[in-house]
Amino acid sequence: MSAVSVGPFPRPAVAVDLVILTVVDTDLKVLLITRGLPPQERSWALPGGFVRVGEGGTGGESLEAAAARELAEETGLGEGAVFLEQLYTYGAPDRDPRGRVISVAWYALVPSDRVTQVVAGSDAAAARWFSLGGGSLPPLAFDHAQILGDAVRRVQGKIDYAPVAFRLVPEQFTVPELRAVYEAVKGTDYDAANFRRRFRRMVEDGLIVPAPGKRPAEVGRPARVWRWAEG
Repeated sequence: MSAVSVGPFPRPAVAVDLVILTVVDTDLKVLLITRGLPPQERSWALPGGFVRVGEGGTGGESLEAAAARELAEETGLGEGAVFLEQLYTYGAPDRDPRGRVISVAWYALVPSDRVTQVVAGSDAAAARWFSLGGGSLPPLAFDHAQILGDAVRRVQGKIDYAPVAFRLVPEQFTVPELRAVYEAVKGTDYDAANFRRRFRRMVEDGLIVPAPGKRPAEVGRPARVWRWAEG
């Protein structure tokens, strides 16, 4: 892929890469694909693709539209189905062997009850959720290991002051389910009693409200369910 000139200036290609995260069974996971096309064919990578450039006088698509489109194409999740936010821009000159490619990375947060809806896109040979704990990640194509690390650190940093955790639980959740998300993202155990105090503060602050019904339990009484007030 060679650069295209715009007047006297060369134009690099622009791509979007997606870090798609979920929490299942107290385990933070990332969705990876095996590349179905060169370069680095059959390597594990983050989903993504190139921003469409307009032709015939049209302006093409925005970065936000490209990220939403790639998320839908690569996962089968409809536009707006999950939380999506811009992360960083990556522009090392040698990051892609095809030529000068600048990538704007995004991270998406998938609630655990939507994981089974995710399917591989047409340009990927396979898609699979990988645990981010225990060193089970395979080598990643391009600079995707750096992008993934940056995304995880962003989510870890935001979970204490932004509604990140509510994007990773089902629409209705129990206290233990919310605690499991905090533990998975932060990589540490939370004392149950201390977390319940924290949970009560979130209720008092109006962040969490009761939801109708209760969650059946295998042992003991059914659990009370809650929902994010702004969800």
